[in-house]
Amino acid sequence: MEFLKLLESIRTPLLDRLSILLTFFGEEVIVLAIICFLYWCYNKRLAYGICFSFFASGLLVQTLKITFRIPRPWVRDSSFIAVKKAVTTATGYSFPSGHTQCATALYSTLAWNTKRTRNRVLCFLIIFCVMFSRMYLGVHTPLDVLVSFSLTLILSLVTNYLVAHFELLDKNYKRTAIVLSVISIAIAAYSLILLQHSVIDAKYAADCCKAAASGIGFSIGWYIESCYIRFSEQTTYPSRQVIKFLIGIGITVLLKVGLKAILGDSIPADMLRYFILVLWITTAYPYFLKRFESKL
Repeated sequence: MEFLKLLESIRTPLLDRLSILLTFFGEEVIVLAIICFLYWCYNKRLAYGICFSFFASGLLVQTLKITFRIPRPWVRDSSFIAVKKAVTTATGYSFPSGHTQCATALYSTLAWNTKRTRNRVLCFLIIFCVMFSRMYLGVHTPLDVLVSFSLTLILSLVTNYLVAHFELLDKNYKRTAIVLSVISIAIAAYSLILLQHSVIDAKYAADCCKAAASGIGFSIGWYIESCYIRFSEQTTYPSRQVIKFLIGIGITVLLKVGLKAILGDSIPADMLRYFILVLWITTAYPYFLKRFESKL
């Protein structure tokens, strides 16, 4: 807390705005948008590598959150004041950092898959900027961001090593999908048990169940696309890439908003919504792209 209070003492309106901007690079919406672009338009295999790291680390972080149940810094110390704009988006428990997990899963995987040193440095610089911004804004402690960074980095390294050397994405489709689905279901069940025994509130269980539903959706979607659809993300004309990305991301946003309005706001509804969204991204839209490729 002393380090956070030190950062609190040097805050300025300009640094506040800059930190809000930097923390945006670790937002789930940015990570998913980049994954969608890579998956639909640029490098499907790279996108899968990011997804495995992103969903696996997300499940781990959410599990640790509801297990340790460490409150946010301003809750632990009433004399400490976080940046107001950051507090509204800081849902869930403090440990470990979800923004750090998102940023590390994405940008470290990008770093492993580039040969240029300056690009790798840039990727890790973005990660460190996100980590620092979370502490400057007062929503996470150094322990929160360092543990999240370390665990996600290890998962990212392992995932990319397996992809590169043991052909994780080319063999054992069914086994890998089943393992990820079972882990996701177990984590969702764990959070619901804690909720039933009043150990955690519904909003914390909901975050965990969303991650689990996304993990199930990805494992099923990855299996279906890899075994049956096998669409090509490449096209001759760059303009077509722009068109198919804009169409896909537009429908994704409409689904996210529309499903919430239709299904309502509850844990089962949230799980179904995230499951459908991930299936749309990984399976339904690729099927559409393959079938109508010549018209795009």
